[in-house]
Amino acid sequence: QVQLVESGGGLVQAGGSLRLSCAASGRTFSTNTMGWLRQAPGKERELVAAISWSGSRTSYADSVKGRFTISRDNVKATVYLQMNSLKPEDTAVYYCAAYSASWRFATRPEDYDYWGQGTQVTVSS
Repeated sequence: QVQLVESGGGLVQAGGSLRLSCAASGRTFSTNTMGWLRQAPGKERELVAAISWSGSRTSYADSVKGRFTISRDNVKATVYLQMNSLKPEDTAVYYCAAYSASWRFATRPEDYDYWGQGTQVTVSS
């Protein structure tokens, strides 16, 4: 059974930092794009960041460029999202996701086939 388990969410003041982790189990994703997506109340799900299988290619939403960094450790089967200079508008449920097609880079939310349960990030002003 494939599982993506997020951790690291919480409450932080504006300007602060959080690091999200996503541990994968049940199959290997070392040949797959991994992503972090978020959804705020009343808003559509947004792809925040994506990283290719080797980590050599990344993509970010304009709203987080320069503040968030996605990385991965294929030995540990873990993907990370380092979030700095957090803003109240970053408040959302953050999801880890995987694209099932190997060797293909995915930049659309609808591309992702496997999802974690989500972790809440709340940024207070």
